[in-house]
Amino acid sequence: MIVALGRILDVVEDGLAGDELDVGDIARAHGTTEYHLRRMFSSLFGMPLAEYVRRRRMTVAASDVMGTDRILDIAVRYGYSSTEAFGRAFRAVHGASVAEVREHGGPLRAQPKLRLRIAIEGSVSMDARIAELPELRLVGHAARVPLIHSGANPHIQAHIAALPAEAHARLKALSSAQPRGLLAVSADVDPDYAEGTELTYLHGVSVDAGTTVPEELDSVAVPAGDWAVFRTAGPYPAALQETWAATATDWFPANPWRLRPGPSIVSVLERADDFSTATTELWLPIERA
Repeated sequence: MIVALGRILDVVEDGLAGDELDVGDIARAHGTTEYHLRRMFSSLFGMPLAEYVRRRRMTVAASDVMGTDRILDIAVRYGYSSTEAFGRAFRAVHGASVAEVREHGGPLRAQPKLRLRIAIEGSVSMDARIAELPELRLVGHAARVPLIHSGANPHIQAHIAALPAEAHARLKALSSAQPRGLLAVSADVDPDYAEGTELTYLHGVSVDAGTTVPEELDSVAVPAGDWAVFRTAGPYPAALQETWAATATDWFPANPWRLRPGPSIVSVLERADDFSTATTELWLPIERA
């Protein structure tokens, strides 16, 4: 995977002048999938691949903007069909319009080229296991919420708080399959894991695929497959989010597994009354690399 990510960085630089980046081809050439590669890129570098490409293109395009070429010619050179689209991308990166930069030479915000450096890490072991689950359904109360990488998600908190107490007890009674208990399910997540994009959050439980459930409950069908299960304990949600990040930096590079499309699941095993600390299990759908 590290080799594939390095290849992506090289291809981005070679194609800054508008060439289309075929992540699928790169993934296949290195024995992985586009889904896994995009998720690992975002986790490792802290930004979606598409955002990095846009920032690099606008960084290089700034020198052209300060020259004498027509703005339309520059826009086409960097893969944009109109000066308006190019101008929006340019302002989003630099915080200034094309005209302002051409007249005053700035302000400019450069995106340096990302580089991979090998460091010896992994001295802290990760508490993980592999579980094989049959086909199942995740049922409960769903809402569309924005993705937030760090800290509590107030939209999720509001969704759960709006549920009556009896709804939680009703869900617990339905639980009949692994993972057990009340679950926090994230589905339909953007492949680039871009902060602010919407996902489907389900407060629910896991049931056998053939279970009849009330029609008013939302449902997510999950095919049979393997799961990596990471157990963590400590401040909530910080410890859980640190474990999530460590799966990309430490666990996946060291193990013969990759992410497959599907929901991620968090099971809370124990927690403080004020939820300041918790013991959780993070379930990620995986397949052999």
